[in-house]
Amino acid sequence: MTAPENGWPDNEDAAFHGAKLVLIHGGRLLTYLRDDKPGLPFPAHWDLPGGGREGGESPMECALRELREEFALVLPPDRLTGRSFASRQYPGWRSWLFQGELGAAEIAAIRLGDEGQDWRMMPLVDFAAHPRAVPQFRDLVGDLIASPRRSAPAGATRRP
Repeated sequence: MTAPENGWPDNEDAAFHGAKLVLIHGGRLLTYLRDDKPGLPFPAHWDLPGGGREGGESPMECALRELREEFALVLPPDRLTGRSFASRQYPGWRSWLFQGELGAAEIAAIRLGDEGQDWRMMPLVDFAAHPRAVPQFRDLVGDLIASPRRSAPAGATRRP
C-alpha cells in the first residue's frame, strides 16, 4: 500500500466514488462528448471514459464496466495500471484513474453506448487545452503531458 497524495492509500478496498480511464494510441486519447442535458454535470464537455461506482465494485471493475457500457470495449485488467486521486466533484472522496494503451483494432471496434453524443481519439495536447474538456480531467491530462515519467506516483503501478 502506498500514500501517493495527501497521505491517501492506493487501496482498492478503501471507499471511492468512481473510476476514469486514460487510454492512448499514438499520442491520442479516447474521449467522448458528454450529453447536453439539464442537470448533468459538465454538459456538452469532452470527458474521459469512466464513471460512478455501482454496488460493491472494485475500482478496476468499475472502470472496465464503464468502458464496456460507454464504448463496447472489453480490456483485460492486466492491460491497465491505476492509482487513486482526490475527487474534485465529491470533496473528501477518492476516485481512481487507470491508464493503458489501445490498439488500432480496438479503436475500430468502438461503438458509442447510450451515453454521450460522440467519441474521438483526441490528441493529448488538444484535450489538455480544450475549453470544453471537463476541467479536472483536462488538468490531469496536462499534468501527464508535463511529466510523462511521473504519470503515476511511485508504487502506483500496481494492478488493483
